[in-house]
Amino acid sequence: MKVGLVSLHSFLKPGGVKTHIFGLDKEFRKKGIKAKIIVPRREIDENYGKNVILLGTSFPLPFGGSQSDFAIHFNSEAIDETLKKEKFDVLHFHNFSFPASFQILEKSEALNILTFHANIEGSDFLKNFPIFLYILKQVVNWKIDGIIGVAPLALEVFKNYPGPKIIIPNGVDTKIFNPKNLKIKKFQDGKINILFVGRIEKRKGLIYLLRAYKILEKKFNNIRLIVVGEGELKEKAEEWTRDNHLKEVHFEGKKVGKELASYFATCDIFCAPSIFGESFGIIILEAMASGLPVVGFANRGYSEFLKGKKGEDFLVVSRNYKNLAKKLEILIENKKLRKEVSKWGITEAKKYSWSKISSQVLDFYKFCKKNRKKRNNFDLEEILKEITSKEPLDKINKEDILSWF
Repeated sequence: MKVGLVSLHSFLKPGGVKTHIFGLDKEFRKKGIKAKIIVPRREIDENYGKNVILLGTSFPLPFGGSQSDFAIHFNSEAIDETLKKEKFDVLHFHNFSFPASFQILEKSEALNILTFHANIEGSDFLKNFPIFLYILKQVVNWKIDGIIGVAPLALEVFKNYPGPKIIIPNGVDTKIFNPKNLKIKKFQDGKINILFVGRIEKRKGLIYLLRAYKILEKKFNNIRLIVVGEGELKEKAEEWTRDNHLKEVHFEGKKVGKELASYFATCDIFCAPSIFGESFGIIILEAMASGLPVVGFANRGYSEFLKGKKGEDFLVVSRNYKNLAKKLEILIENKKLRKEVSKWGITEAKKYSWSKISSQVLDFYKFCKKNRKKRNNFDLEEILKEITSKEPLDKINKEDILSWF
């Protein structure tokens, strides 16, 4: 079997989908499955090794308080050449866009699987242009042979999809993320280290953690906040920190792999203040596997993941930074509780090892292949006629949509 893991998103910046794809790719090859990654290019000098095929072009696109991708293939012959050369048995799409994902799917003769990672609840774009969601559903019904959701909410978009559906969560590499990693010496001075990791953007909610930390710093002189990540709001966050005279906030920039794992190993508490738009949260798994108790906002994705589990007690209503400070305070003051939650998190995270997750994915491929059905032809013109007969498209031009395909 040969699998093509198709990313909608550029790999230029870290993200959950990128982590997921690399995790699957690594485990597939361990299991003797041939796999290659297909990803759109955003910059000319990108290079991720011989196992990654750069195909198509990605442009940054604001989406739901974060940044996504508008990806397109200007050279359709390159798609033909790639598929002819690689002869994939399975094309596994990770999220889906127009026109790039459609351009590949249209030419695919492989088994086509879609993993949907997104939580679209915060997307003003899709609220304003629901036609794209409608077209997505039609395309999926046409040629996708099975859908994986990383969480129950990710499958809600496809509740009427007639083919196989399954929930297979994100995974974590416990060989990289574990409590045994080397600690960072400059932060080993007896202070309690609180860690934030993520893109510094609206959706990730760093400003609320900074507000909570301001409250905590007035009560404790033995704490520190370490911020790992880059993003469009970094300068504003640094300015807010200076203006409010916060003494022990350290902006460390982007870290990945073993270097990131060292930050987890160095810290005592992890805070995930994302206010919305999370479907699961790989970063929470990485923190748990590293032995950190997690405090965060109860956005829907985090709430569903931790529902009924020990970690649920440390989630608070989104944007309520005062309650966030109270939960952090409980862990700052109680070392025994930190150790107890840490032990639980390490055990829980082992359930999500990439070895187990990848086996579930491979089993789903086999099930979908066995139950594969012939799909109806996809006619975008007919779909647009159906839509416009019910409600005129006054916000977007039909010819613009057709020109993308």
